[in-house]
Amino acid sequence: MDLDIQDIIIAIDGYSSTGKSSFAKLIAKELGFLYLDSGALYRGVTLLVLERGWNHKGEIDTDALFPALAELDLHFEHNAEGTKTYMGSRCIEGRIRSMKVSSLVSVVAAIPEVRRYVDQRLHELAKNRRVVMDGRDIGTTVFPDAELKIFMTADKKVRAQRRMDELIAKGENVEFQEILDNLEQRDYIDSHRTASPLRQAPDAIVLDNTNLTFEQQMDWLKGILQARFSR
Repeated sequence: MDLDIQDIIIAIDGYSSTGKSSFAKLIAKELGFLYLDSGALYRGVTLLVLERGWNHKGEIDTDALFPALAELDLHFEHNAEGTKTYMGSRCIEGRIRSMKVSSLVSVVAAIPEVRRYVDQRLHELAKNRRVVMDGRDIGTTVFPDAELKIFMTADKKVRAQRRMDELIAKGENVEFQEILDNLEQRDYIDSHRTASPLRQAPDAIVLDNTNLTFEQQMDWLKGILQARFSR
């Protein structure tokens, strides 16, 4: 199906390991949209906290972090291999996907000043529409006026298995229960934080992809785009 789609923002929110980023990347590739990974920016800030030793048993040294945010250059660069996350001139794509970063990212992302930093970066990067981005609060806080909002969910154990397969493929030695516990903890923190909690926007369309392939998800999306946004 060849689609001539309007210049719109597609906001994808949802729980951890529902495949939000992979789906958003596929949309960007097939439809020629710019892909922005908000989660990568939060992970970048978390990596900075870990590298600088600003985490003390789950307590973040915000006195040190907040001034650093003003000078922190997190951005994306595109090449033949896809979109990569950079901190200044250093590619941090591999490091931000580690279990160590995953275990702390929800704590860092709950800090209002960190959320403001990421929101500002996303708005700077999405000045021209025709953008797809994923996260926890894209359709509710970052871009509440997005023309299409999707809320992704899936069975918790299926999500844990997906995450485990991903980490094993990267050479990490992890246990299923550890992954499941981490997902449950992140779900709770993301849904109960004071600043921009994870929730479904009233006008978001739910996509439960527990038993769906990416091809099936893409067919689902193309049907929506054809009906609502085709020129």
